Amino acid sequence: MVMLVCAVSPEDDLRQWRKVFKGLLVGTVTGTCVGLVGFLLAKSVNSPGMGGAMFFLVPFCAGFAIALVTRHPDTGWAAMLLAALASLAILVAAGLEGILCAVLAFPLLAAGLVLGAFVGYLFRLGVLDRLRHQNTATIAFLALTPVLILVGHRMERPALEVARREVISNSIVLSAQPEEVWSKIQSIDSINVAKPFLMYVGLPVPLRCTLEKESVGAKRTCYFEHGFIEETITEWSPPYSMQLTIDRSNMPGRHWLGFETASYELRREGAGTRLTRTTTITSHLHPIWYWRYFERLGVAQEHDYILRDLANRLNR
Repeated sequence: MVMLVCAVSPEDDLRQWRKVFKGLLVGTVTGTCVGLVGFLLAKSVNSPGMGGAMFFLVPFCAGFAIALVTRHPDTGWAAMLLAALASLAILVAAGLEGILCAVLAFPLLAAGLVLGAFVGYLFRLGVLDRLRHQNTATIAFLALTPVLILVGHRMERPALEVARREVISNSIVLSAQPEEVWSKIQSIDSINVAKPFLMYVGLPVPLRCTLEKESVGAKRTCYFEHGFIEETITEWSPPYSMQLTIDRSNMPGRHWLGFETASYELRREGAGTRLTRTTTITSHLHPIWYWRYFERLGVAQEHDYILRDLANRLNR
């Protein structure tokens, strides 16, 4: 019996690792560039929001492009993950998107990437590998990517321009009379309660609110760790109702989200007071079936944070 032993030389092993690293680098850079170009193209058409083109078409094109420039599937999957993380990290670092938005968008982006890569590998096997000038064809297909993304953005722009309104209300029963509660909601010097989970991953953290005077037309400004909201009182009916319109908001990384109105409603309930806080927001974010839940959850947690602090202040 003759036993044959095939040994792999260190040079061959090093050459293989270099090949894998090169594929990973090329795939990551390609996917990252497609992702960033897609985002910038969305900004270039002055779209008020983001939708299917951003969350499905752009990652689909990125996955497709990665499949074209990487030969080995395992390298492609790693490149997709790195490209997605790199693109989101660059957008967050540049202040173009918030951390929370990036985290919540990741599942949608991942689905688009995987589907694009699957189609890309099938395209490589069925078409690209049969062509004589494969490199030239690859470059040509990659050059068409920005055109496809731009067309997608322009096609969905009319739908994104229509603002969707959401009304979110939260209430709490406080062991105090309306007059006492009313005195606590006009201005807030500081907030000292445990933060909800989303505030640790990017949800704006309220700090304080100031009121210039107690009457209709007065300005009220609420400050956050990053940004502020300016309001005007439109109804002043102490101690039962305060209605406000939101004139301006400066919330970095949330260009697709707007705030319209806010209100505080108080009514006697037993020996205490039921306080209801309501906020009306507008959104240009699609798909609605995905983003509506998180938008409402975010505003509800902001309300809960403020209401719990109010309960603590009344109990001191």
